[in-house]
Amino acid sequence: APNISSSSAKSAIDFLTLTTNLKTTKRTGWIRQGVRQPESVADHMYRMTLMAMISSFSRSQLDTNKCIKLALVHDLAEAKVGDITPHCGVSDGDKYEMELNTMNQISQMLGPSLAGEEILSLWKEYEEGTTEEAKLVKDLDKLEMILQAMEYENEGCHEESLEGFFESTKGKWRTELGFRWAEEIVSRRRLRKKDDGNVTKNYAEGKGGD
Repeated sequence: APNISSSSAKSAIDFLTLTTNLKTTKRTGWIRQGVRQPESVADHMYRMTLMAMISSFSRSQLDTNKCIKLALVHDLAEAKVGDITPHCGVSDGDKYEMELNTMNQISQMLGPSLAGEEILSLWKEYEEGTTEEAKLVKDLDKLEMILQAMEYENEGCHEESLEGFFESTKGKWRTELGFRWAEEIVSRRRLRKKDDGNVTKNYAEGKGGD
């Protein structure tokens, strides 16, 4: 059995204590739209991880374990920098640098024996979005968002329109699965709001690449 040193135990608990912030940080997009009792970053990450498991399971060209790991780490930097959205006044470049700095710190905190290097590598792979696994998980990030938006609409627990979340994903799907799952979500939303003229009539028009 590997020797579990007191220093590695300290590093592990330091890291896990940091990730508490993922459980307590509410998702910025929902706060902006006046959603009552919005989900946390960890809530989003958990369902995304389940999505990564089931969406990749029967697809031989995908590494399911990697998809699950990518989903687990994709928002890890938010434990320190918070949930930065395009409406926060932070440039994409600055956001990336802030998050990369945090991920480097996490990697050093854990070290190679506690998967520090792998976590950093996975985060970079997700950000680059070029592998088949990363493309899928990036789609899952958007799918989880619009599924949650529909659920908040169904509950009637928001003050401002959530239409923008759906509009922001149109034409952005990187995978066929992403597009098909989005169609299913939007179809269910349309059935529930069929008398609302604001619901997109033909979501298929939004099919496309990045």
